Amino acid sequence: MTLRGMATVSYFAADLSAACAWYTEVTGVEPYFRRPGYAEWRLGDHEAELGIIEAGTAAATGAILYWHVDDVETTLTRLLSLGATVHEPLQHRGHGFITATVLDPFGNLLGIMHNPHYLDELAKS
Repeated sequence: MTLRGMATVSYFAADLSAACAWYTEVTGVEPYFRRPGYAEWRLGDHEAELGIIEAGTAAATGAILYWHVDDVETTLTRLLSLGATVHEPLQHRGHGFITATVLDPFGNLLGIMHNPHYLDELAKS
């Protein structure tokens, strides 16, 4: 199985500080992880991850759902061979988190990610 489960959903915001304040108010908790251009919360019964990506002036709309995969590079190569195109190249985000995003042949964004937190939560089940 390639797409093992929802790992992270990310939204874009031109004003990351304002988005962080708003989502902190909505959720009632501070982001557990921040780095330049990104903030993330763990929410709900299974600590699902919600990320906010600073999008600058050319903000994308909508969300990217990142599916956990065991090997981002191999999965990315396979998706490209099946007609997807790179939207965001493979990126090492630190602490074992690796992401990439493609456009499928139909224009949809598909996020893939190696997510140690997803594996930790799976091990608790």
